Amino acid sequence: MRGKALVLVVASLLAGCAGARQEPPRALPADRREPVVYVALGDSTVQGVGASSPERSYVSRLYERLRAVYPAARVANLGVAGATSADVVAAQLQRAVELRPHLVTLSVGPNDITRGVPVEQYERDTDVVLAALTGETRAVVIVNLLPDLAVTRRFRSSPQESAVGRLTVRFNDALRSRAHQHGVELVDLYSASREEVPRHPELLASDGYHPSDAGYARWAELMWQAIERRITPGG
Repeated sequence: MRGKALVLVVASLLAGCAGARQEPPRALPADRREPVVYVALGDSTVQGVGASSPERSYVSRLYERLRAVYPAARVANLGVAGATSADVVAAQLQRAVELRPHLVTLSVGPNDITRGVPVEQYERDTDVVLAALTGETRAVVIVNLLPDLAVTRRFRSSPQESAVGRLTVRFNDALRSRAHQHGVELVDLYSASREEVPRHPELLASDGYHPSDAGYARWAELMWQAIERRITPGG
């Protein structure tokens, strides 16, 4: 009995320690006068390739919504067309940390898929990014699952369609795992793209790959739902 009691005590202590390490979900400030800093990381979708103007990218649309809540908010769009997860680590991450952001969005992965980056390397890179953002900043971090590349006109009905579709799933599984590990908000663009793009081809730009103005508007809508949940009620 004494041995069993000791086991129960140890288990209780370990559970208490584990609970003590858990942090409440991060939130944006209650004070609407706060000069909230929003940093966007990632690839051509972050830069807004496919939109008719930079103001119609999803990052600009999110910033517009953010300023409606925080009029003094600022944005730093660090996204670069063609960027892979390794490029985010090498060229964007440190700058993001130095900006001391309140909010960070990350969208990266399609270039890793199309350039043959192993999913294990992608997972390591995203782990580095999310570890730094959660460990070295107090930012609310929002990450989107990759849209299904196989439903785009670039790959649909092509010899690469099946392979690209499978890779998108595998990369999203890796991204979901890392997001869960670091406790960041995950937005499911994958399911939305599979359901909506085949029925609404106008969501894609003329290149048949990047979002159009309408596609970025939908992207921003889904991302904003996640951000809005992290806004602390205030005056």
